[in-house]
Amino acid sequence: MVTTAALAGTAAAIGDPARAGMLAALMDGRALTATELAAIAGVAPQTASGHLARLAEAGLIRAEKQGRHRYHRLASPEVASLLEGLMALAGAPNPRAAPRTGPRDAGLRAARTCYDHMAGRLAVALADRLVERGHLVLEGEGAALTEAGHGFLAGLGIHPAPSRRRFCRPCLDWSERRPHLGGTVGAALCGRCLELGWVRRVSGTRALTVTPAGTLGFRAAFGVEV
Repeated sequence: MVTTAALAGTAAAIGDPARAGMLAALMDGRALTATELAAIAGVAPQTASGHLARLAEAGLIRAEKQGRHRYHRLASPEVASLLEGLMALAGAPNPRAAPRTGPRDAGLRAARTCYDHMAGRLAVALADRLVERGHLVLEGEGAALTEAGHGFLAGLGIHPAPSRRRFCRPCLDWSERRPHLGGTVGAALCGRCLELGWVRRVSGTRALTVTPAGTLGFRAAFGVEV
C-alpha cells in the first residue's frame, strides 16, 4: 500500500517546474540526454543532473546507456498516464469560465502520442467507434476487448500480446476530456498505424500527422472521418 510519505515524495518530485518540463518532454516515448533535457528545462547541466536524480529516485524516469551517451526516458506507461491525467487536472474548467482545454497547438489537439499510444481527437474518435461497434467495453476505469474486437484488430494485423502491464485500459484525454485507449492494446494500435503509414510522427513534438493513406484507412476500417 502506498504510504502518504511516498505519495508526497512523488508529488514533490513532479512539482518543480524544471522537472515537470523534463517529464513533459519525455511524454512522446523518446529517450533524451541530460544536456537535451537541461536545454528544455532552461537550467544548467549541473542542475539538470540533480533534477534527473530526483526523478529517478521517485521512480518516474529510468536511464539507459548506449555507447558514450546516457539516455533518460519515462519509467513506464503508467507514469505517462499519471502525467496526462495531471495535465487534464491542471487545466480543469473554472466554474466562472469555459477555458480551452489541452494544448493550444492544433496539431497536438488533433492527434498526438501519449507515451506509446495515441491521444487527441483522433484517438478518442477511434475509441468511440470501437465501443459503438461492440468491439470495446468502456466502463468507468475499466476497459475490455470483446471477442468481436479481438477479431477486428486481428483483421488489421494487430495482435496485442499479454504482458505485465494492463492489457486494455481507458486513459483520460488531456484535450478532449474523454477516454482514449491505452494499455497493451492502445500501444499495439498506435504501432500498427505507424507501420501502415496512416500516421507519422512530427519531429520535435508529440504531434502525429494523418497521411492521405491514413485518411482512407481510418474511414474504411473505423468509419472515422479525419
